Amino acid sequence: MPTERCPWCGTDPLYVAYHDTVWGRPEYDSLALFEKLCLDGQQAGLSWITILRKQGGYRAAYANFDPQAIARFTDADVHRLLSDPGIVRNRLKVQSIIRNARSYLALQEQGLEFSDFLWQFVDGAPRQNHWQSLEQVPVTTPESKAMSRALKQAGFNFVGPTIVYAFMQATGMVNDHLVTCHAHAECQQLA
Repeated sequence: MPTERCPWCGTDPLYVAYHDTVWGRPEYDSLALFEKLCLDGQQAGLSWITILRKQGGYRAAYANFDPQAIARFTDADVHRLLSDPGIVRNRLKVQSIIRNARSYLALQEQGLEFSDFLWQFVDGAPRQNHWQSLEQVPVTTPESKAMSRALKQAGFNFVGPTIVYAFMQATGMVNDHLVTCHAHAECQQLA
């Protein structure tokens, strides 16, 4: 069994723990998927480690990613969030989480479970890739483009196909751990 890690995580203990215990593991919980999609959108133009370090701040600022609570946020909440050093203080990104919470609830009102809505793009089961190097790993796929389009049509934003593919990787919809990585086989067994 391989003992290496995917090289993208480096040696930062937080990043290594994320790689070893979260990234690529199939996630089916709708609220956990909502949080992750929102956080991946916050990464736009930044490195993931920046957002990962602020994850606790985001949870505190956004009612632990409770869509019902976030959907009730007002202009006063936006103002409060724009002065919160625990998150990325970008107006469009702050507003996107509120918009995404409202879109999440709108899907629920239509009788759609968020997890089912997302997992349909991989037919409900993780795709198993067998990459030898990071250069082989795509940044978008037909599935991420389709999911991005569907999310945008449902009212979500900061969900372009590249962000969506990173989300799919992180939530185990695709297993993009390199075959030389110890987590590749672990994630295959979880599928």
